[in-house]
Amino acid sequence: MLSSTQLEAIQQFDTCTIANAIERFNMRLRNEGFTRPGLRCVTKGATRLLGYAATSRVRSSNPPMTGIAFLDRTEWWTNVEPLPIPRVAVIQDMDPAPSGACMGEVHAAILKALQFSGVITNGAVRDIPALSEMDFPVFAPFLSVSHAYMHVLDYGQPVEIFGLQVHTGDLLFADCHGVVSIPLEIAAEVPEAAARIRAKEQRIVQVCLSPGFSTENLLKEIRSEEQ
Repeated sequence: MLSSTQLEAIQQFDTCTIANAIERFNMRLRNEGFTRPGLRCVTKGATRLLGYAATSRVRSSNPPMTGIAFLDRTEWWTNVEPLPIPRVAVIQDMDPAPSGACMGEVHAAILKALQFSGVITNGAVRDIPALSEMDFPVFAPFLSVSHAYMHVLDYGQPVEIFGLQVHTGDLLFADCHGVVSIPLEIAAEVPEAAARIRAKEQRIVQVCLSPGFSTENLLKEIRSEEQ
């Protein structure tokens, strides 16, 4: 697991630069390891989220066979204790069309008490003002006023959020662009690679915005970085 200093080094960059840095290590295809368009940060304030995934799968559309509500699955409170900190709850709604909210103020307060830093889900959420005031980043595509028949199917299993396959323990980084999974094998080296990429990009931008811009100078700058 990474130290707090190494985690802070990653958070100095945005997800785009981190994704570019990961490409330098040739560990996976360039069309893998990140969420597809549609996911957004629905809370205000803190919009960057970094932590180790704790996965769960839920449903909300159908009522239980007996009674008026499903039983709460509280055993996961102790199940997540061995996971490293910071933690990120990654919740996949298994309904074909998510309806009830899988996250609200109370659930977020419980997660925060269990040292979670935020939530990533393909489902709906609610209580946005309260979540924002709690400084608890939530990434989701939908809002819903009701939790309907929301209940946990299981936890700790692999999930998929907007095309991103996530396993418990994966290191995830999210911001306004989406979510990228950072391979643990190279995570400590990613900030240095990201710093080199950002420096290169800034030099190219400066050439393009300079009063003396020319395509010759631009090509010279690009080629100098390729050597």
